Amino acid sequence: MARNAEGQSRWVGRNSAKDIVRADVWRALIDLGVNIGPSFDHIPNFVGADMAAKRLCDLDEWKRARIVKCNPDPPQIPLRLRALYDGKLLFAPVPYLTKGFPYLKIDPDRLAAKSVDFETAATSQGFLMHGEPIAFEDMPALDFCVVGCVAVTRRGGRTGKGAGFADLEQGIFRELGKVTDKTPIATCVHSSQVVAEERVVMEGHDSALNFIATELELIDTQTPYPQPAGVAWEKIRPDQFADIPFLHSVRAAIEARKGAR
Repeated sequence: MARNAEGQSRWVGRNSAKDIVRADVWRALIDLGVNIGPSFDHIPNFVGADMAAKRLCDLDEWKRARIVKCNPDPPQIPLRLRALYDGKLLFAPVPYLTKGFPYLKIDPDRLAAKSVDFETAATSQGFLMHGEPIAFEDMPALDFCVVGCVAVTRRGGRTGKGAGFADLEQGIFRELGKVTDKTPIATCVHSSQVVAEERVVMEGHDSALNFIATELELIDTQTPYPQPAGVAWEKIRPDQFADIPFLHSVRAAIEARKGAR
């Protein structure tokens, strides 16, 4: 059972097998001395995150991308920073999706015009301060998606910290036509976060990874897992509807879009 410094993990009990692998990964990062900051109950930051980011940014898929979505967690700060320096239009979700809007648009041209340094804007505090609030429906099509992970497998299996945010947002993107099966989904993790295939069971609503970058290597997963067609609304828990202010309106917009087809 996953435990953090305060006791029980906030999301423990939703999937017992994933609870175990997450707890093992969090503990291993600490035992190896490669965690930076808190590990348990987080998308953990790690020694070598900058090297992992560099490996991912060497991909042709990254170089071609003009519009990038990236999770808001600390290990992806180097990636967000690189996106801004590369002149890419960056979108990052509000941490835990707790505000009345889901995303921030971080435009490097606007930052430069306002004399906001990219190092500040690449942090979650910085993009919350300097980004432009935007709804899912108003986002452009995405060229490249980066998600936060706790455990991954070499064939593209993944699990986050257990809250279900990444799979929910990817499902919404698919429903709204913001991503397709050809949109790369990638992550940066420490090599110790790569676990045996059988340890991460992929369900129908789980989005698989195409690329995994660690401090040691870049993994092209050639994933065999099919990507979900959209949101598995039956999997959305009551607490998610209660905690995510805009979820009801997004569902209504998706259903209206389907009805208009």
